[in-house]
Amino acid sequence: MKIDFIISGLNPGGAERVMVLLTNHFSEIGHDVRLISLNEGDAYTVSKSVNRVKLHKGSIRAARIRGLVNLFKFYKEKKSRPDVIISFITLMNLVSIIVAKFYKIPIIVSEHNSFLRFQNPKWLCDFTRTFLYPRANYVTVLTSFDLPYYNRKGCNTVVMPNPVTFNPISKLPTSRNKYILAVGNLDRYHHKGFDNLIRLIEPILNKNVDWQLKIIGGGENGKIFLNDLVAKASLSDRIHFTGQINNVKELMSESEIFILPSRFEGLPMVLLEAMSQGMACIAYDCKTGPAEMIDNNFNGLLIEDQNEEEMKKGLSRLIDSETLRIELGKNAIKSLQKYDIDNVSNLWTKLFKESANIPK
Repeated sequence: MKIDFIISGLNPGGAERVMVLLTNHFSEIGHDVRLISLNEGDAYTVSKSVNRVKLHKGSIRAARIRGLVNLFKFYKEKKSRPDVIISFITLMNLVSIIVAKFYKIPIIVSEHNSFLRFQNPKWLCDFTRTFLYPRANYVTVLTSFDLPYYNRKGCNTVVMPNPVTFNPISKLPTSRNKYILAVGNLDRYHHKGFDNLIRLIEPILNKNVDWQLKIIGGGENGKIFLNDLVAKASLSDRIHFTGQINNVKELMSESEIFILPSRFEGLPMVLLEAMSQGMACIAYDCKTGPAEMIDNNFNGLLIEDQNEEEMKKGLSRLIDSETLRIELGKNAIKSLQKYDIDNVSNLWTKLFKESANIPK
């Protein structure tokens, strides 16, 4: 099949990482795949077998309008059109649906955040979801929580989990560093809950002097704000900001505990990644994602949403019990079959064929 994946740009982010993983996989198994971006950004490595198309140029300053015009021009010739388009993220989906419907190209649009998450401009996101999403062949969402919302709008909606990015380890390491890891864009510290994390972890680190917190992610403005919180807590030697790094997998495999303190999520890729490396994971039961991934006390700890006292208790349990950490880590690895790239790609292939009316 000729499959086009369309995204705004390949900047650091979960949706972008998932798209690259899928394009590389479908290309490797024999499909003719193009990854089309409408704006600058190349944070991820795309397979050489994927046709990378950059529709970035043009004199129109408004990015969405420029992207719309460039995409119309790109598909003008019939031979340039694919069997199916897959588009990621709400406002990119707006552009993609308009073009796909004009040229009668089957299209699947993918949401990578819960509908509860505020996106700017809200009115345009609401318009896209209400009036354009029902025109797509399929709308994919990350969790069952979002299904009723889109179904009520008349969308043909399917739950499509993210594939796990890292290959799960086969055996837990004999020793790990006493690191607690958190991952996310520092400029989105409110969304990721890093402000609350620094406050709640202060007494825990003061009590457990051989443990450290490492927060992985870029974002200079957020780093300034969070560093100020760390300094006020007198924890500058215990809480470290690594910046954007390329060895997240290795750091996860060497560290004991992963914490997800987010106020809201879609289906957090970093939690899947930490589970794949056998980390002992603890997360707030925020909307949405963690509850579909963590079976409490089996493959991680799921804490009542934003209950800081319970999060402190859960984190202390993990620090105090190596046995618990090992057991949760082992079960985390075993529970990832649902997110295996082959299983996820089979779900996508089914949608491709149904959208393009290709016999099964």
